[in-house]
Parts: sequence; C-alpha cells; structure tokens
Amino acid sequence: MDRYARALVRWRWVVLVVWAVIGAVAAVRAPATPALLNIRGGSDRPTEASRTEDLLTSRFSRPIGEFFAVTLQAPGSFDAPGPRAALDTLLEALHRQPYVRGLVSYPSTGDTTFVSRDRRSTFIIVALEATRGDSAGALVVPVRRLVRATMARVPGGAGYRALVTGRAPLDLDVRTVVTRDSTLGEKRLLPLTLVILVLAFGALVAAALPLVVGVLAIAVSLAIIGLIAHVTPMSVFVLNMTTMIGLGVGIDYSLLVVTRFREELARGARRQIAAVNTLATAGRAVITSGLTVVVGFGALLLTPLIETRSVGIGGLIVVAVAVMLSITLLPAMLAILGRNIDQPRWLARRLAWYHAPQVWEKWARTLSRHPIRAMAYGGAVIATLTLPVFFIKIGLPSRHWWPAGTEAGAGLDALSAMGVAGFVQPVRVLVEVPPGRSAVDASSLRGLMTLSDSLRADPRVREVRSLVTLQPKGSLLGYSLLYSDLPAARARYPDFLDAYLSTDHRYTLLDVILADTTSLTTATDVVLRARHLATAKLRGSKGMRITVGGYSAAALDFQDDLLARFPLLIVLILSATAIMLALAFRSLLVPIKAIIMNTLSVSATFGLIVLVFQNGVGSGIFGLDGPTSAIFVAVPVLVFAVVFGLSMDYEVFLLSRIKEAFDRSGRNTEATMEGLSATASVITSAALIMILVFGIFAFARVLAMQLMGFGLAVAVLLDATVIRMVLVPAFMQAMGRWNWWPGVRRIRPKNRLSSEMPELQG
Repeated sequence: MDRYARALVRWRWVVLVVWAVIGAVAAVRAPATPALLNIRGGSDRPTEASRTEDLLTSRFSRPIGEFFAVTLQAPGSFDAPGPRAALDTLLEALHRQPYVRGLVSYPSTGDTTFVSRDRRSTFIIVALEATRGDSAGALVVPVRRLVRATMARVPGGAGYRALVTGRAPLDLDVRTVVTRDSTLGEKRLLPLTLVILVLAFGALVAAALPLVVGVLAIAVSLAIIGLIAHVTPMSVFVLNMTTMIGLGVGIDYSLLVVTRFREELARGARRQIAAVNTLATAGRAVITSGLTVVVGFGALLLTPLIETRSVGIGGLIVVAVAVMLSITLLPAMLAILGRNIDQPRWLARRLAWYHAPQVWEKWARTLSRHPIRAMAYGGAVIATLTLPVFFIKIGLPSRHWWPAGTEAGAGLDALSAMGVAGFVQPVRVLVEVPPGRSAVDASSLRGLMTLSDSLRADPRVREVRSLVTLQPKGSLLGYSLLYSDLPAARARYPDFLDAYLSTDHRYTLLDVILADTTSLTTATDVVLRARHLATAKLRGSKGMRITVGGYSAAALDFQDDLLARFPLLIVLILSATAIMLALAFRSLLVPIKAIIMNTLSVSATFGLIVLVFQNGVGSGIFGLDGPTSAIFVAVPVLVFAVVFGLSMDYEVFLLSRIKEAFDRSGRNTEATMEGLSATASVITSAALIMILVFGIFAFARVLAMQLMGFGLAVAVLLDATVIRMVLVPAFMQAMGRWNWWPGVRRIRPKNRLSSEMPELQG
C-alpha cells in the first residue's frame, strides 16, 4: 500500500487528467441511461404466471395479453349522437393501427359494464401486438398521441377527457416518476449536503471534495449501467438506488480520507507525505469497507427478480467506483491542494466547536466505566423497536402502489369511479382440455361453468368473463347450442372468441375481474384460491389442466421465489462478511460481534418499516393516507443486503482506528476510547449525510422507493447512534484484549511514515 501511495502521489496530475476524461464521457452517456432501463421487471425463471402468459400469446389468434385501457369521459350521454360519434371515431382510429390486435368496447359487445351509470363515461380495452412488457411500454406514447390527436379533431373535443392506462402505461409512468424523483433528489441533496460538509470540515474547499467524488461516482456508474443494460435487463429502480448509494458511500469514504489527511497535516507532515500516510491508513479502511459493502450487493445477483438483481449490479458498480475515486482521484487532489484544503481559514475557527473532542472523550470514558449497563440500555432500545417485525405481512401493498399525479393513475381513478378498475389487472385462469377434446364440447362447458361459478362465489370477485358468461343467464344447453356451430358463433362474437378460445380449441381463458373493494394485498388471496380450485375435483373438470396468471399471480410467484432464496442470501452475506473482517482485523470475536450488531440494526429497521408503513403509524408524514397492509417482498431483501453492507462502513471506520491505537499501545481500554473520540465526529457527519440522502427518497412518489429510502435512513440513524456509539464501544470495553484474539499475540507496534521524510518528487 505504501508503494502504491507513493506512485499515486508522484503521478497525481496524470490521475487527475484521466478522471477528468472519464467524467466528461460519463456526463455525456449517463443521461441516456434511463431510457434503456427495464420498466416491467419480473423474474427470468419460468413460473406458473409466465407460462400462462406464454400460452396466451402463442395459442390464441388475438389474445388480450398486453392491453391498454382507454377511458373516455364525455360532456353528455353516449346514447346521444355527438358522444357516440366521438366514441366511434376513437374506435376507428385505434382499429387502423398495425399494433392493435383487437378492441373490446361497449359498441362491440353491448355489455353495459363498459358504460357508467350516468352513461357519460366508458372505456375501451385495446389488445396489442406485443410479446412482452417493454415492447408494450414502447407503444404507450404513440397511443397517447393518437388518442389526443383524434379527440382534437372531434367536434367539441375540448369537452372530452381521454386517458390511456393499464399495466404498461402504469409502468412507464413509474419510470418517468422515478427518473424525475432521482433528478429532483440530487438537486435538493447537493446544497444540503454541502452545508453538513462545511460544518464537518469548517472549510469550503474540503467540503467540496466529497461532493465531487459523490457526483462523479453517480455519473460514471450510470454510464456503466447504461452499457450493461444493452446486455442484460436493468430495472428502472436502479436509478434511485445508484443516486442514494453513490452519493452516500462516495461522501462517506471521502469524509474519512479528507479527515485523515487534515490530521496528518496537523501533525506537521508535508502535503505529499500526508497523502501517502492517508492512503496507508484511511485508504486501507476504505478498501476494507468497500469489500464488506459489496458482499451484500453481490448476494443480490443470486436472486431471480430483475429488480433485485439490477440493484445488486448497480450497487457493485457504484461502490467499486466510489472506492476507486476515494483511493485515486481524492488523494491526488489532496496532494495537489495541500494546506489550501483549509480555505477559508476564518470559517474553520468559527466551526471549531463541532470538532472539539472533549464531548466524545467524556462519552468514551463513561462507557469504559459502565459497559454492561450501556449494553443493557442499548439492547432494550433495539429490542423494543424490533417487536413489530414479528407481525410483518409480505405481499403487494393495499394502497399507494401506483404513483399519483400521472395520466395512467388518473385513468385508473376514472375506472374506479365506474367501478371497473379490476379490468386493468384481472386474474387470468387458463384451462387446457385433454387431447381429442374441445373446450366447447358439452363436457368441457360443464367443467367451465362449475369453475366459473366457484370463482364468482368469492365476494372479492366482481365477475368472471369466459365462454360460459357470454350471454346473461346463459345455460349449459344454450351454450352447447351456441358453440355447436362454431363458425356462426365466431361470426357473431369475433373479438370475444379470438380472445377467449385458442385456435386449436384446446385452450380457453377465464378472466376473473376483482371487485373495486379488493386491494392488491387481497388479490393474491384470490390467486391462491384459484390455484386451489385448479387442483380440486370439480364437476366436469376431469382431465383439465388449469394454470393461473396475471399481475397478482406473477407477484405471488416472484414473492415465493425470492423468499425461498432469502435464507441462502442471508447465509452468504453473514459468512462472507465474517471471513473478511476476521482476515482484516486478525480476530474471531470482532466479526462475530459485527454480525450480531448489524443483525440488531437490520431487525430494528424492519420493525420500524412495519410500524410506519404496514400499520400506518405516522405514515401521513410521508404523504400516505393510511396503512399499506403489507410490505413488498423485495423491500426486506434489499434493505437487509444494502443495510448490512452500509452498516459495515461505520464498523470498519471505528474498528480501524481502535485497532490502529491498540497496535501502537497494546492497551484495549485506551485504544477504544481513542478510536471512539477520533471517529465520532466523522461517523456523525457521515451519518447525517446518509440520513439526508436516504431520507429524501422516503418522500418519493413511488412506494417501493419510499420503503427503501425510509428503511435505509432509519438503519443509518440507528447504526450511527445506538449501535456504533453505544453497543459497539461498550462491547469492546467489556471484552478487553479478547477482542483481538488470536492476532493479539503477534501484535507489534508499527512505525508510521515519518513526516520528516524528504518531499516526494513529481
């Protein structure tokens, strides 16, 4: 490390130029990344829901697989000539588009479900020629332009309100909101972060350096993510995560390095020697910390979801870039600036109180006298906050899942006002009859009627649309007669049969439309019931193979997949972290203690997430009007992986200074006091910035990001206060020299690089 530090300082101007070029390229490429990100997400592993969607696409001539819902609100009744002509004009314009497979509407079906009670609102189901979510997403903007242009040509068009909603429009609007929130978050964070850094350093020049590292880490990482998105799907949620993690760890590492550099200058070292000493000490801590952080992100690569795997890839990239900047660009700039880093000096004098060690030294002495009592008090706080986690419910939230203030969200509200919001995300039940049979023969129709009646009996179900619900009060005999002449039936109901009966007549679809009182949380219960019915012995269903798909079914499959891999992820993170800490600190007790402390931090964080979001205690602060009733499955997984890694930042910062002092003196009590007092202000400042960075996103408009932002902010708050300032030093005091067993026997005092060394050339 010493040789590397000397070489870096010698070639400091070259390092500066190289990073300037990289930064310029990243600034050009990074803005293009959001358009390359995946908006649908999901799993790359085949599931029951994905197999159902594949069969719908391949077996049906015009399936309603990917579809939009176009809502139209008129100034008068659609029975009047003007509004009816406007609706027909819109239908004709949509029908002419090559990407439209079919249209289902009031004029085509005569079904009053498609019209509101006052006859002034209607909606159209637009089935698309799209094979996957992102290809449907590419059609959202063209369809919205077409709808707006068409209504502008209609007489009195200003009196109509047409909105395009559905799964793909909702996804696209989520990406738009995430991108805007990320950009807005950066703009809000930078000035606030600068204030904290000025307070921490007492100098504008020193405060600006961590911001440079943080912003550059985000830009370079986004540029790299954009390149990776051409090779593998990257979720849109990586945008906010990259901003949060990049700014957080970039500033954290920079804070540690710059603080140590100023300490070296205060000891009388010249600028190049101070930079070398900084790399030899704080540089090692940054590398160790970075390695422990990437463990959590690396484990996410083993998860089946595109969302979680993308966060894993993005986290690996942004942490690696932040570490590289902190041990290359930052030391090079420090070696160039030297004592100019303290400019303006009058500011440092006014803010000297913030760095006064007396408060922290007094706190460290108090802990050294009563370590067991401190551990008991700290443990009681963590235990109390952890209690709600035992009541956690994993699932899709009952409210606030889709962001407000978007066209797709407004369209969903219009459907809700009509009482038909369930049409946007039906539970899709696909029935396959045995070879040699048809889905429209008498025995198959009997089984379909039994299945349809069983599904409709659920109070959470509004209606079931299928071959045996086509006619009001239709009977088995009536449907048998209707489908006995299938060409005539197809001529009479062409769009419906193309969507609900496969071309080979062996597959048929039942769309389970949920009642408006049914939330996404309880929709998964309907999926479970449908899957139970698929295995039950219903009358007439012998030989039938039934699978269940749709949005809620896909979410349930992803949830089961992720929860099944969660224990493996936990074991990998814990074991890898323990091994790295054991090697870094030559101790068995230190990694065990670190894992216990981080587990306490994570469990308390989960408890607060359940309390605030699932139970709704104080949720109004974050713009929510009630409890979410459930926590999205990806949140606990991501929070555990990210928090466990980030918590190690402060662990490594604190332990590195304690170990350095212990190696020098061999006295554990004094080393713990010195390490705590030396790092307390750094950890406090770093934590304030982290809490600010993550806390901003707790007020985002996308619930998943709110959950992540809140969870990470709370975790850092607990970690930097109860854990690092109370439990860890108290534990270190209580264990004495056993902290460093077995490496304690090999400890020898180390000679620091002398500040009297000749000035490096270059």
